[in-house]
Amino acid sequence: MPHLAYNPVKPVHFVGASQEDIRQLDDAARETLGFQLFKVQQGQDPDDWKPMSVVGPGVREIRVRETSGAYRLLYVAKFEEAVYVLHVFQKKERKTASADIDLARSRYHSLIQWRKEHAHR
Repeated sequence: MPHLAYNPVKPVHFVGASQEDIRQLDDAARETLGFQLFKVQQGQDPDDWKPMSVVGPGVREIRVRETSGAYRLLYVAKFEEAVYVLHVFQKKERKTASADIDLARSRYHSLIQWRKEHAHR
């Protein structure tokens, strides 16, 4: 009988209004991003991602294209206790808008501060 590895599923925590942001997306985008996020929870890489070190160390961007447009989900999964979603948005231009990067960076710094205050190392 083959040995099957079991990866526990990390919980997801939404930082700031990121959960509300994902709820505003159309069904197809929300479903695809949710599936990709579930892969991250299981310790796998999403199908299409890139590092976003400009936001913070360990931050990654899930990239999804649907008929309705391009969508991005920025998250950090390097912490043992959870996957943290920093920002979710529909991309409107080729280059990610500085407002989206700044918002994700601000939420990342808030997360780091929160973890320090709650004794996460």
